[in-house]
Amino acid sequence: MSNDLNQDLVIGLDAGGTRTRAVLAAAADDGGPLLGEGAGGPGNALTVPVPRLTEHLAEAIARALPEGARGNVVAVAGGFAGATAASPDDPGHVNARSALTAALARLGIPPGPVAVCSDIEAAFAAAPGTPADGLALVAGTGAVAMRITGRRGTATVDGDGWLLGDEGSGFWIGRSAVRAGLRMADGRGPATALAAVVGRALGVPAEVLPYDTDGAWARSQRETYRRHLLPAVMADAPIRLARFAPLVAEAAEEKDAVATAILDEAADQLAYTVRALEPASGERIVATGGLLGPEGPLTARLTARLRTLGPTLDWVADGSRGAVALARLARGGGVR
Repeated sequence: MSNDLNQDLVIGLDAGGTRTRAVLAAAADDGGPLLGEGAGGPGNALTVPVPRLTEHLAEAIARALPEGARGNVVAVAGGFAGATAASPDDPGHVNARSALTAALARLGIPPGPVAVCSDIEAAFAAAPGTPADGLALVAGTGAVAMRITGRRGTATVDGDGWLLGDEGSGFWIGRSAVRAGLRMADGRGPATALAAVVGRALGVPAEVLPYDTDGAWARSQRETYRRHLLPAVMADAPIRLARFAPLVAEAAEEKDAVATAILDEAADQLAYTVRALEPASGERIVATGGLLGPEGPLTARLTARLRTLGPTLDWVADGSRGAVALARLARGGGVR
């Protein structure tokens, strides 16, 4: 076993809707690198049954932590989709704590401080200096903003899921792309390259795809396109529409007007979400999610829309490092 693991250790977990990431670090905040990483299945504490959630957590932790070092773990913190630190009696929090406790016991990790929070609270804590107060914005498959006070979420805007909300999210963008293709096909919408790229991604026969974007598309081809496209969409989970968001970004880079309008509207929706939390001038907004990273298609758009409000926008990759910071605080009794 590496000498780096012969010390007190903490585990941080970022358990989101598509995967669970576990990271291992020294309990002392020495500025050193992470000592291990592992991944497992989805970690949403409201939608993943507790036995399966336990499996996913145990899988991620086991991959991050060598068996011989398990006795050195002194604290664990997890940021879970569907849970929050502010509501320990809510089903999501209860499920997350139950699954995490069971996973640690299964791996033979000694009982110790275990902190449970939302993945948004963990992402906020991942910003430099482990801030305690400010705003967090997540824009990936879903979309949600949260005011953080004393490291706990005190107000939430959106995050209402694909059926009722998540405005401006990857799902929202992907659904808009499919709608644009259907509208072009039935004559309700303008010509767009999205009809072809979405159709191709869903396995629509090449001979019925639009061969250009000037509207020269025979009605019989359009009808066949629709007959193939709709069943292909309905056969998959609705949230899987988020996988088309990168196709919209690519089409917008090629100056497709419909794709550009979709991204502009998505940025507008995220700006409305942030404004609903009434940010103060100079207040920190910590952003995460693939739509808002350094190469994210909405980063510049959203930054321009928020400029008049005056907040500062920081980006973090995910909540795993924030969870490590919270685990270190939990060791000292600062977070539970």
